[in-house]
Amino acid sequence: MQKQPLVSFIIPAFNVDADMLRECLESIMALSLSREEREIILIDDGSDVPAICSLTDVADEIVYLRQPNKGLSEARNIGIKLATGRFVQFVDADDHLIRAPYEHCLDIARYHNPDLVLFESTSKEEKQPKTPFAYDGPKTGSSYMRQNNMRAAAWGYLFERQILGRLRFTPGLYHEDEEFTPQLMLRSERLYTTDAKAYYYRMRSGSIVNNDNPEHTRHLLADTERILEHLQSLVVPEHDRPALNRRIAQLTMDYLYNVIRRTRDRKTLEETMERLTQKGLYPLPDRNYTKKYVYFRKMMSHSVTRRLLFLLIIKR
Repeated sequence: MQKQPLVSFIIPAFNVDADMLRECLESIMALSLSREEREIILIDDGSDVPAICSLTDVADEIVYLRQPNKGLSEARNIGIKLATGRFVQFVDADDHLIRAPYEHCLDIARYHNPDLVLFESTSKEEKQPKTPFAYDGPKTGSSYMRQNNMRAAAWGYLFERQILGRLRFTPGLYHEDEEFTPQLMLRSERLYTTDAKAYYYRMRSGSIVNNDNPEHTRHLLADTERILEHLQSLVVPEHDRPALNRRIAQLTMDYLYNVIRRTRDRKTLEETMERLTQKGLYPLPDRNYTKKYVYFRKMMSHSVTRRLLFLLIIKR
């Protein structure tokens, strides 16, 4: 009888540099997982040159599927459908795992029966990661979200596949992680956090975050508002509502900040505030989530300080 893999690594790839993709794969194969314990799923999302062409020497280590270009959400969803491992780890094809810190995360997965292991990331090359690594848990995802700023990136955690249920990424949505991750966390009854910097994130000049093309900006902002509406409409147990409300409030703050930074237009800001008010998303709740949140909320609440905040943001 074939043993169930401990972890399914899902890697969506679209026109990624061959050397970066190989580095990504080798970082997974270098872990202390046997071939039976790991499942590497590479979803080629319509690359101009099939990604497998540069990987013939390791092809037998990979579950490879090539599809027409459908976007990151669809690629991840296909990976979820193919996954058979107990846990799932998303990895972007031009990033990689850092061995010693990620081994620590695997130890938590092996010995503590977690639903979700939330780790740190870095964009700096570190020759020797700091050890030992500290960890905390278990706690519920709801408890974590009530007390912390949630990091939405889907590659920032290892999670038990069974807690997904029918949850999937919404196709065609920018910042799909902002919609997916809070829902996944609320399903977690045993969440562990660790200070281990287990994931190397490569800064991308042409990424969604750094793309200021006007059409892209309109799409990005519209999708963020759509995510806010969806999160607000979720039916959750009463004890989970404060956690979700905190996430909605902080995402609304980020959204308003991006409306200012990306459009640089006061009229657009005022129209956005009016629209959010009609949807029950503004004014921002009077909560002491973080110092940044408190200052932002106070400055946005009065016309004079709002103008000052507008000027400060566009000059950054």
